[in-house]
Amino acid sequence: MKFRWVGIFVVLVALLRAEISDELVFGNEESEKRHGLVAERSEIMVGGLGEPCRRLLPGGERSWEGGVLRFKMRVDPKRLNYFTIRLWGDDVSANHLTLFVEGKQVGYRHLGDVEILDLGTDAAAYPGRFHYRTHPIPEKLTVGKEVVNCEIRASGPIWGYGNQFSVYQKSMEEPTRGIYKVYVHADGFFVPPTGEKQGKAPDNPPVRVGPGEEVLDRLKERVNAEVERLLRDPKEPCRQMQMLFLAEAWHVKWTRAAGNPRVVEKIRVTLDSLYRGYVANPKLAEAEPSTYNPDWFGLGPCGRVLSLMEGLLRDGFEEMIDDGAGRQVKRRDGYRDMLLACRDWHREHRRQYTNQSMINDLYGIYLANRGLAVVAPEVSIREEDALRYLKESVGLLPWLGSEVKGKPVKPLGDSFYQITLKGLTRELGYVGNYGEVLDWVSQIHEATRPAPGKEGNREIRDQLVKIARARSVFRYPMLDSEGYRAMVMETAVGWRDTHYPGDVTYDQRATWDGSPFEVAAATLDPHLVGYCQQMLEDRQFFASVERQLALGGFRVTFGLMGIPDRYDIIRRQAPVEYRLPMTKGQGDFVFADEIAGVVGLRNGEEVLYASLYWRARYGVNFLSRVHHMTPELDRIATVRVETKFTDSGLEYVRPNWTNFCFGNGGPRYPAEFVSAHERERLPIAKIAEGISFKAGQENMDSGRGDFYQLRYGRYFIAMNMSREMTFAAKAPEGGGRVRDLVKHAEVEPGSVIEVPPLSTVVWYLD
Repeated sequence: MKFRWVGIFVVLVALLRAEISDELVFGNEESEKRHGLVAERSEIMVGGLGEPCRRLLPGGERSWEGGVLRFKMRVDPKRLNYFTIRLWGDDVSANHLTLFVEGKQVGYRHLGDVEILDLGTDAAAYPGRFHYRTHPIPEKLTVGKEVVNCEIRASGPIWGYGNQFSVYQKSMEEPTRGIYKVYVHADGFFVPPTGEKQGKAPDNPPVRVGPGEEVLDRLKERVNAEVERLLRDPKEPCRQMQMLFLAEAWHVKWTRAAGNPRVVEKIRVTLDSLYRGYVANPKLAEAEPSTYNPDWFGLGPCGRVLSLMEGLLRDGFEEMIDDGAGRQVKRRDGYRDMLLACRDWHREHRRQYTNQSMINDLYGIYLANRGLAVVAPEVSIREEDALRYLKESVGLLPWLGSEVKGKPVKPLGDSFYQITLKGLTRELGYVGNYGEVLDWVSQIHEATRPAPGKEGNREIRDQLVKIARARSVFRYPMLDSEGYRAMVMETAVGWRDTHYPGDVTYDQRATWDGSPFEVAAATLDPHLVGYCQQMLEDRQFFASVERQLALGGFRVTFGLMGIPDRYDIIRRQAPVEYRLPMTKGQGDFVFADEIAGVVGLRNGEEVLYASLYWRARYGVNFLSRVHHMTPELDRIATVRVETKFTDSGLEYVRPNWTNFCFGNGGPRYPAEFVSAHERERLPIAKIAEGISFKAGQENMDSGRGDFYQLRYGRYFIAMNMSREMTFAAKAPEGGGRVRDLVKHAEVEPGSVIEVPPLSTVVWYLD
């Protein structure tokens, strides 16, 4: 077996402080003159803690471009150089800042392994303090040089789903955040110069004073208004998801749908209409266009409706109805045909990404089959066999992919799980927002109940709790957008995350389809109940509901409906002691997921997240991502990591992409933008046996190392991501004691320990 090392894992106390080659203070005349600064469309301001800064202004020749800063910086000609920008944690702007070195763009604009200089923020990122973002400069731009030409260019925000440039790239309409300082240094762990002002975390952040329970009255009014609107003409069919909304509402006592005979009539009319639509266009079974992401759902919601309303609809199954093509068919047979087509097509077209897999398998397969069990049990799959698809999607069984003639094609082999052993989603590395699949797993668990109020599948229930507890690590203390005490979701080290800071989140993130307390109310797990009680103590629950109420659209209304009953369940629970692990005052701990390649830890007053395996889609990139928070400052850094991997002998050569670093590069920017990473050659790790692959394809294994060793300041992380190999790691030496943060024990400096498969060591040098 062939391995490749890059670098040597050597730790010296003297290297704990970043070696700063140069620093430029914006707004300081002497510093700017020394660096030859030329500023276009810029203004000088006095900002945080009285420090000077520059903001770049809109008004470029192209509407999406703003000001530019041009300057020179000293670099180390023999070492990897890092570029760090200093920003004020209270500044908020959606605009972007991009670094150019020697005329070439450093980083990618959307979800790159090296990001552009600043992606902006949705809220204050670190109130009252400075925060620093650190990026590696490609060595080919600095080798043999002592000074390089740099630019910082401003541009407007982007919408990542835009498939045309004009939709993707937005105009720049306001100034950027203030740029205080930039630095070049030779160590990934940036330490601000002695005496640099930092600020401090608020000692006792204020707790919200409102809103309160009155928002539930507004919620009920909104839901009931939607019920009344849909029932205005019971003989007029509605859309598929609206029909499901009415069926769910029938079982919610406070709604005007509960026990309402017009609901049954409306549902029957809509089912008949959908069947006639299917006869006219059989592809509706694959993707019914009134449903969002239609090919994930097909006609599965119809199956859910039949399951929920079986007793009320059964007496009409034998009636003859017009199929829209001039024929009379038995209603039962019509429903059978469309649900059978839906179920079998979705069995043959399963989706790989975790959340999509869950939705496809829940609606397109399982719920379509539940509907078949009502109208045509002779063609339905046995419940235990239908559950297999759900168990694959929630990580209880290996995910085997789509089927051909009833046999799985196993595109990822026969041992790929959608959920890691620790409970995180399996989407290459750690995923923030998209990894919050609790709403979908809750729907999966709910669907397995034989009837509303009955016990759901116990294995899926336990897996739901496991996932929720794993996600709880990725919430940390922060102020909300109005300056009140809150917990927010970690997104800085997320593979598919572009928004920072993350949403206010406790047990569960509020989504269009789900809400806080959903998992806790369904499972009554004491840890999750405790997180809900913490949210109530911080008075963030009703604020969350109010934010959802501010959003328009039917999908949000549907998602709101379950909130009052879940709140009532949690409100009646006895107090429990559990609080989110990163909450101030909680004990020190380390969470490591070796399959997702991520670590989260609390050490005294410090919180650190690290994605050791960082956005390496096509080849081993030797990069990790770190988010380090102290009471004084916040650091987000992309840094070099020592990586051992099994070499395939193949290489991936980076193309000249400046936008996406995946897919086809995304919407193209003007030709004058040239990537600083073009022609960089990345080795490709060995691909699992039996998997079709060629260089340039995204693959679970192509960029994955076996063993990572990361030094970041006083922290030393050794992670074994392999399933069979054991590696050795050497404890740091050179002064001070070494603490093992996993075992809560001291370690002899310089001692060598074995790191077994799927395990992690975290040392801290005092």
